[in-house]
Parts: sequence; C-alpha cells; structure tokens
Amino acid sequence: MKVEFRPAVSEDAPVAVPLIYSSGPAVLEYAFTLTKSRSALGFLEYGFRDGAGEIGYRNHIAAVHDGQVVGVGACFSGDSSFRFLLSGIRQVWSHYGVLRSPAIIRRALKMESLIKPPDGTMHYIGHLGVPREWRGRGIGRQLVEHFLDIGRHANRPVAVLDVSVENERAQSLYEHIGFRVTEELQSTLPGVPDHRRMEMRI
Repeated sequence: MKVEFRPAVSEDAPVAVPLIYSSGPAVLEYAFTLTKSRSALGFLEYGFRDGAGEIGYRNHIAAVHDGQVVGVGACFSGDSSFRFLLSGIRQVWSHYGVLRSPAIIRRALKMESLIKPPDGTMHYIGHLGVPREWRGRGIGRQLVEHFLDIGRHANRPVAVLDVSVENERAQSLYEHIGFRVTEELQSTLPGVPDHRRMEMRI
C-alpha cells in the first residue's frame, strides 16, 4: 500500500500522539508519568501541540493514505540536541510546574543512559508508529525508507535507531532494510526493558 508524506501539524495530535507513545511506552511512562493527571500521554500531547523540540509536531512527518494519517515518525541529527534540550526543559516546566519538574528532568536524563542522543552528523530515526489496524501493509518500511532518503539528502553518513529487545517485529523490519545491531544496553530503569542500538550506513 502506497502512502504519501507531509509535515505533521498540530491537528494531527489525536492520531499522532498515541503512535509516538506506542514507539516506546515503557520508556515514556518511566520518564514522564508522575500522576494520573500528569501522565506521559498528557505531556506528549502538550509537547506535540506546542510544536517545538523533539516531540513537537514540527519535528514529525505524517504518512497519509486517502487523507488519513496511517503512520508517524521523526528524524534528526545531533546538531539538534541543544535546541531540543532547551525546548524540552521549557515544556517540562510549563506542563508539570516548578515543584514537579526537577523529578521529570532527572528521569529524562537517566533515560538517556539507555537511549542515547545522536552524536554530530548521525541521522537518528525515532518515534515510529503505525495504527494497529494498518500494520502489516508496508507502512513502517516506507516511513523508514523516507527518513533514510532525508538523511542521504542531508549528507548524513550513518542512520541510527533504538529498539526494545521485546519488539522483535520492529527489529526484524529494520534488519531487512539493512540496519545491524551495534550495541545492547542493559536497563537499570524500573519497568523498562533492555534496548538495542542499530545502525546503517547511508
């Protein structure tokens, strides 16, 4: 099934946010859920609609079929890390408030020991999600290949992504595209599985 790609917009949030969440629910729950009213999904919605930073809509691409969003994802390089950090801190402080924010920031920094930010010109691919009813139709593969093309046009030599050891289906897809596991990182975070870093020269 062929899909088209377009920049995500704020109005995509009802579909896009659950898909971003599905790309790493255990990690996101650990980092961003404090209470029922201050949950990971709530923060993702706030950050996506805000538009800025790693989780903002401006950093995402929507895959569309017959006018319907059937996939979402993001790609960026290490050059964005500082800008994303500043946006993330602002979003955390705005969403969680002064008293709760330090705990969230500490968790997010611990999360980076498992899912490392990209270095320099690395082309990082993440936040990939396809609705359950649309899976198995090649949408995930088209998303990844679209992001690889973006990396090639930006002259980024290596594409990088992270995958949970529990997500064997996703790892199999990435291996068929050409990614190879370069590192397995053991999780010390409660409820969060180990992760594998995968790379591919582009």
